[in-house]
Parts: sequence; structure tokens; C-alpha cells
Amino acid sequence: MIVRIWHGRTTRGRADEYARFLAERAIPDYRSVAGNLAVDVLRRDEGEVAHFLCVTRWESEAAIRGFAGADLLRAKYYPEDAGYLLEFEPEVQHYELVARAEPAD
Repeated sequence: MIVRIWHGRTTRGRADEYARFLAERAIPDYRSVAGNLAVDVLRRDEGEVAHFLCVTRWESEAAIRGFAGADLLRAKYYPEDAGYLLEFEPEVQHYELVARAEPAD
């Protein structure tokens, strides 16, 4: 399994609105791609800036290509991001998931 991590920053004043945008637009887009296993969006406020991490899990590089295109490490942005983000980081990070614990049933 591959974990893909994207980082973005917006102003604290726009952070709630951006969080809604991610929930309504980005998460459904991720989830619509075959091979996407999960999406988590994390937020951390730091002064007047809010940091967002989009942490997605994928079954394979082929699945990521279905979402991001041929350049696996290139960040994917939506047109609406221009109204929120302070900059556009060009790349994401990929990690291989080597261990995981789920809650006991």
C-alpha cells in the first residue's frame, strides 16, 4: 500500500471554508478513483495560517496514476484552490505502509 501526502496552507480566516471545500470536492474526487483505499484530511492552526495534510492510501502506483497522471509525485490542484492556498507546492510525498494497527472488534 502506498500513502500519498499532500500539504497546503491557507489563512486561518479561510480555513473552515477550505475544509468544507476539501470535504465536498476533493474527497469525493479521490474516492471516485479505483484503487483509492482511504482519505484523511488533517488540519493544524499555527498563528494566522492553517496547514492541511491530505493523507490518502492507494493499492498501487497504477491507482495513483488514475488520480494524478503519469508524474506520480506531482501535486494535483483544483481550480478553486487558487482562492484559498497561499502557495502551490509542486510535489507530494509517497511512503510505503509497512505496519498498521486497527482497533480490535
